Amino acid sequence: MQAIADAGYEPGKQVGIAIDAASSEFYNKETKKYHFDGEDRDAAYMLDVYSKLVEEYPIVSLEDPFAEEDWENWQNIVARMGDQLQFVGDDLLVTNPKRLQKAIDLKAANSLLVKLNQIGSVSETLDAIELATRAGFTSMVSHRSGETSDTTIADLAVAKNTRQIKTGAPARGERIAKYNRLLDIEEELGSTAVYAGPSAFKRALALQK
Repeated sequence: MQAIADAGYEPGKQVGIAIDAASSEFYNKETKKYHFDGEDRDAAYMLDVYSKLVEEYPIVSLEDPFAEEDWENWQNIVARMGDQLQFVGDDLLVTNPKRLQKAIDLKAANSLLVKLNQIGSVSETLDAIELATRAGFTSMVSHRSGETSDTTIADLAVAKNTRQIKTGAPARGERIAKYNRLLDIEEELGSTAVYAGPSAFKRALALQK
């Protein structure tokens, strides 16, 4: 919040916050607890933590709030806040249409993180995006660790109208390349190019009011 203000922007109006909790990294499969803030916590505690964060801060998107096989608590958080917040499945869905279908059936997420080389083929990636779109899920095209300066994901995000891309802060060449490609695409599209802005996130729109 301080960084947003220091940069001259208004939190919640001009800049929203997206969190990648990566909770599988602090989840113990044996105890089924989350090691958070120095102690082992149950899922109900974590759900309350996320709820309080959303109440206090202009959070518009939350990725992997629960572990990749903790389907029940993914359902719980979507039931509690899914009407206002984007819950993105990365470890949960792994760009896999089969896991995505399960999430759709269980209402265990409402957004797909798209990693082009995660499922194994471009065709399967496109299938996953289309399945997500039909189900009313949003899709966020993402880079991966060990990223190169290849800009394909910028084209993918625009071509499939996902309206969201996750490619890191513009601090290194392999990241800046994607943003430069987006600028090139905007120029190519001319007046037909539309920037989604806050409309890409339910809560961002609500915070604008």
